[in-house]
Amino acid sequence: MRKRGKRARPVKQLVFLSAFLVLFGILISSAIGRREFSVPHKFILEILGTAQSAVTSVTRSCSNIWSGYVDLWDVREENLRLQEEINKYQSINIKYREAVATNIRLGKLLELKEILPPPTLSAQIIGRDPSQWFKTITVDRGSSDGITRGMPVVTVEGVVGQILDGGAHYSKVLLANDPNSALDVLIQRTRVQGIIKGEGTSYRLHYVLKNNEVEAGDQIVTSGMGGVFPKGLPVGTVSKVVNNKRGMFLEIDVAPAVTFSRLEHVIIIMKSNQLAE
Repeated sequence: MRKRGKRARPVKQLVFLSAFLVLFGILISSAIGRREFSVPHKFILEILGTAQSAVTSVTRSCSNIWSGYVDLWDVREENLRLQEEINKYQSINIKYREAVATNIRLGKLLELKEILPPPTLSAQIIGRDPSQWFKTITVDRGSSDGITRGMPVVTVEGVVGQILDGGAHYSKVLLANDPNSALDVLIQRTRVQGIIKGEGTSYRLHYVLKNNEVEAGDQIVTSGMGGVFPKGLPVGTVSKVVNNKRGMFLEIDVAPAVTFSRLEHVIIIMKSNQLAE
């Protein structure tokens, strides 16, 4: 019984709609030629006007929604385009800043070359030794450029090391913080001399007698002795002084002037000296 009731509803609705349309047609036909509409005419027209207004309102709302969607899509497209522009200019800005930083570094190297004994040759770091046996870097200069074993290597911050070996177009540099490296130095403030040896990440200043005055913060520079490095190049800064009861010498720790992990360019002083012992 319920199924029959559900089926009957569409039929009743169709009959009602058909009767309404027929009635509307009769009323409209009978109104033709009259100057005024009768009350039934006005009633039906009022209903139709209300329905049409509702349909128009819905249509306008749908149109507005669609227009809003299109506008949002346009905004999204514009945002994507602007983001691409921002990314492009950020990339350009990064490249520009890198170029400026490189020019500043190279400019400082040129200034350093002017005060170093000639001839000198600039070089770029192209590799680092990953092993734990030696503290070395590789530069893009070799025997074809006149580079030989023992030549001192420096940078704006100070002493880097010495040429260890290499080939025609590259060379290995033994860094000053390697345990196999040793430099003749002096304490700038007191002119006391000693020998700097590498400790891996720092230096140890040897052979400074206990009766000498040494303080944390004292600057250590090359002494010019040994015929390897020119006199007065920065080596490091005293970080710790220990006066043990045993022995004749102070134990002096020195922080390197050069940040070896950040090296990019160096200068090779082209002198034919043997590697310092």
